[in-house]
Amino acid sequence: MRVVTGVVGNDIHVVANRLIEISLKERGFEVFNLGVNTYLEEFIDAVIETDADVLLISSLNGEAEGWSRDLLFLKSRFDLDGVLFAIGGNLSVGEANAKEMTQKYRAYGYDLVFHQIDLNEGLDIIENTLKEQN
Repeated sequence: MRVVTGVVGNDIHVVANRLIEISLKERGFEVFNLGVNTYLEEFIDAVIETDADVLLISSLNGEAEGWSRDLLFLKSRFDLDGVLFAIGGNLSVGEANAKEMTQKYRAYGYDLVFHQIDLNEGLDIIENTLKEQN
């Protein structure tokens, strides 16, 4: 399974990004890590170029929302059926309810939303979701 990952927008949390990459590789995924400061359009381009099964975007500075609102629009422009779209990390500035964050980001077009969830727990959910889809 191929995964495109990276940190969205003006977020520079490179250590967390590297931990995600290492964890994905340990689980057997082929990882295409775009690094930090990545625009949503760059993620979509990489998904298309690599024929990825999963797009896993992360954010720790809480500003992912402003960078994620165009996901539905971008998904409508390209044939991305079968790609699992996930986002995780700290998805809000200040305190936020995980249920509200999940609803908000799902409305933007994400299939899985992990607001302040342990990395391994989130990756377990991704793996289980992929198994259910196949």
